[in-house]
Amino acid sequence: MAVSAQDVAALRKQTGAGMLDVKRALEDAGGDMERAAQILREKGKAGAAKREDRENTQGAVTLIVDDGKIGTIVELKCETDFVAKSADFTATLDRIATAVIEKGAEAAGTFEEQLDELRATLKEKIEVGQVVRFEAREDSIIDGYLHTQSDRGVNAVLVELVGGDRELAHNVAVHIGFTKPRYISRDEVPADDVARERETLEAISRNEGKPDAQIPKIVEGRLRAFYEQLCLLDQAYVRDEKVTIEKLLGSAKVTRFAQVVIGA
Repeated sequence: MAVSAQDVAALRKQTGAGMLDVKRALEDAGGDMERAAQILREKGKAGAAKREDRENTQGAVTLIVDDGKIGTIVELKCETDFVAKSADFTATLDRIATAVIEKGAEAAGTFEEQLDELRATLKEKIEVGQVVRFEAREDSIIDGYLHTQSDRGVNAVLVELVGGDRELAHNVAVHIGFTKPRYISRDEVPADDVARERETLEAISRNEGKPDAQIPKIVEGRLRAFYEQLCLLDQAYVRDEKVTIEKLLGSAKVTRFAQVVIGA
């Protein structure tokens, strides 16, 4: 049966459920407001709309790499770390990641019904966050790293290499997990960002009373630290600080990487 917009609005206000859930419940109840409210409660939909306004900065990430040729990172977001490490939550995350590996990134959007059930059970705002999927080229290899904490993945990295093996890709991924670079090399850093940093370093050097003639050299030296923070190839390898990532790679080349960190 058709239900009125007024009844939908009234029941939504009463229960805090989502509009579509309210409309469906009213239809199932034949327009009976009390019965519809009970249906929403039984299905765990009451309060769902209120949860939509909450922050869900917690969650978990998982990583799957299939034979060095396909890799994925999937993030599932929630409100508390208690829920993030629960069995139902992590099992759902694993199912989504498996679907992404097998069918592509768009498969992550096909789990809304399962997520609705999870929201009803766990009483939190739960949604898919970042989804990354790498498919290797014919001449490249993929590997990754997953850092776990309190029984959940919290930091996941994928790396694609040309001219290297999975062990090297894994070692680079571990490094990225800890240092969190934003770019592979200096030429990827936006020119405007470099210009702003240069101006800032010049101002700092002048305020320190450095001679004008020495400022350009001082600024270039300090820019190295800027690049080391942002650029993978400039960074000292976390397992041997005497070696840069560029030297660690040798003839191999990082073609791309991705990192997903919970709460970032």
